[in-house]
Amino acid sequence: MDLMRAVLWWWALLMCITTTAFGETQTQWAAVRERGLRTRRPEHRNAYATMMYMGTPRDYEFYVATRVLIRSLRSLHVDADLVVIASLDVPLRWVRSMEEEDGAKVVRVENVENPYKGQRNFNRRFKLTLNKLYAWALSDYDRVVMLDADNLFLQNTDELFQCGQFCAVFINPCIFHTGLFVLEPSLDVFRDMIHELELGRLNPDGADQGFLVSYFSDLLNQPLFHPPSNSSDLLNGHFRLPLGYQMDASYYYLRLRWNIPCGPNSVITFPGAVWLKPWYWWSWPVLPLGLSWHHQRYWTLGYAAEMPLVIIQAAFYVGIIVVTRLARPTFSKLCHRRSDRNLFALQISFKMVAVISILAAYVLPFLTIPQTVHPLMGWSLYLIGSLALSSIAINALLLPVVAVLTPWLGIIGALVMMGLPWYPDGVVRALAVFGYAFCCAPFVWVSMVKVTSHLQVMIEKEAWLGEPSLVNSGFTKSF
Repeated sequence: MDLMRAVLWWWALLMCITTTAFGETQTQWAAVRERGLRTRRPEHRNAYATMMYMGTPRDYEFYVATRVLIRSLRSLHVDADLVVIASLDVPLRWVRSMEEEDGAKVVRVENVENPYKGQRNFNRRFKLTLNKLYAWALSDYDRVVMLDADNLFLQNTDELFQCGQFCAVFINPCIFHTGLFVLEPSLDVFRDMIHELELGRLNPDGADQGFLVSYFSDLLNQPLFHPPSNSSDLLNGHFRLPLGYQMDASYYYLRLRWNIPCGPNSVITFPGAVWLKPWYWWSWPVLPLGLSWHHQRYWTLGYAAEMPLVIIQAAFYVGIIVVTRLARPTFSKLCHRRSDRNLFALQISFKMVAVISILAAYVLPFLTIPQTVHPLMGWSLYLIGSLALSSIAINALLLPVVAVLTPWLGIIGALVMMGLPWYPDGVVRALAVFGYAFCCAPFVWVSMVKVTSHLQVMIEKEAWLGEPSLVNSGFTKSF
């Protein structure tokens, strides 16, 4: 009987604690929901929206791109809210920056489970792009223009809010692009899309692009969007947007100028390779439009986040150059007789060391420069860094200066060739760059051969074995 009473007492105590904790949790969640609703309360009838999620090696770069997009839209004085659909794992400090510094309204969401990740042709970087479907859940707005972060706005496009229930641009003649589209938010449509995901609707690429193309499969047959004369009128139905609202950067690279006859030239998109997105410093002058994106960043977000690291690296490289110019190389005397040493193995070892040192001099600076810095700063820092590390190899291994710096001079020439502004079109520019690379390749090869042969001659003359030739050359020895 006492045992039964004790069990009942512990059960009652446990229920009391659980109920209290549950009540506190419910109160906390209610507060969170209330705060979220306050954050998302619309100030305008319409919204420009983009999305952010985590889990890729380029999360920070897309965060920077998102902030530049938000600020550039704000600088165009758009008559709309700026919304970021951010997954729950986006760092809170990033959320605060976008809300407090950029003026965006951040909506936190759970990631949409991607049912297509097991497809044979699935690209893992598209795993969370179905979060874009949350745009239909922004039911407080009449119209939403959904954007990817790699859009560059040239002018205000508020007339897009007059478009119908779904509007997109056909960059490909048969497939519309989902880097920019207009939609009418609807919770019914959102629920239906989630249901279609559960049913496994056909999706060729497993991303938002393939799903939306399948969901709005009739868009190709719809009329072209023309803004109504009355700015308060809203169109009904689906429309194709003129190409001027989503100008593929590749059209520019063909002629090195824009020639888009249909619609206003309002928005540039960069749908190419991920590593050539415009915010990477090396994308210019490889792709000339990268400088336009950085010009917009300069006047909106700026580069304060990257500048401390840039200054530290520049000072470090300049210090290396100064030290290698002033210091004399010092070598440990090899106190073994020549007969005890395999001369062939010694030659191979020093050749490998020399080649690896030269390669490292040109690769390491590329890997350490902040990726989203301005191209002019990035390339300048790269050239200083590769020169500094090359000087270490030259002085430590007594290598010929011109041979080691031949690739360095070739890189400068390539930048000049790509950056020249007077090419008539992209084809001539590509041929000129290819011709320059073809002519430079033999010089680079000869320079590497000269480096290895120079080392071989030095070793054979016992310059590395502490002979008088080393002393006469002005270099000191240490024991």
